[in-house]
Amino acid sequence: MDRDHDAPAQVERPPATDEVTSRTAVPLPEKRPLGPRPASRPWSARRIPAAITALIVAAAAGILLFDVIGVRAGRPAAAWRRRLADELATRPLDDTVLRIGAGIIAVLGLWLIILALTPGLRRQLPLRTPGTRMRAVLDRTAAELHLRDAAMHVPGVSAAKVKFFQHRVSVRGEVRFRAPADVKADLEAAMQEQLDRLSLARPPHLGVRVRPRRK
Repeated sequence: MDRDHDAPAQVERPPATDEVTSRTAVPLPEKRPLGPRPASRPWSARRIPAAITALIVAAAAGILLFDVIGVRAGRPAAAWRRRLADELATRPLDDTVLRIGAGIIAVLGLWLIILALTPGLRRQLPLRTPGTRMRAVLDRTAAELHLRDAAMHVPGVSAAKVKFFQHRVSVRGEVRFRAPADVKADLEAAMQEQLDRLSLARPPHLGVRVRPRRK
């Protein structure tokens, strides 16, 4: 008796392909590299102005609260409080004392606003850094001493004075020998080279002045 041998079943497989449909994968948007942020000075904590302001406000509030509690307890108001109320009720607005007091308060308020909106720490110069998370600063006095030492190595310079300002640096040199024009040119080149080596985030404007040494 012959038995029929069935052929092995063939399983159909989907054709292999390297293409991925949009249903299975969604292309992610390309992230644009962020450019380096401009370096700035670190913000000062300003502990002394904050401590003084807090002490004044706390003292005034404490004295006023103590007097209000005393009045609520049945005691008469303090003499300074009654006098202040009388002065505010009877003194005209164009009085000299009121104008002076208002001017002082306005100046103090403006000073506090400036302290709140500015970073401070003007004695520190921000430096260029390779990453945005890294921050480095250079003390202004150290930068002045570094440039002054470099200026003293210029032939013909007997004395030098360097001063850093907000956006510029002033260099003054005294010429002992050589022509002042030649000394000035060499001094400008030396100062510019040293400024480039300092790697300041905001290179200042360079101003160089020379004068013959007084005998």
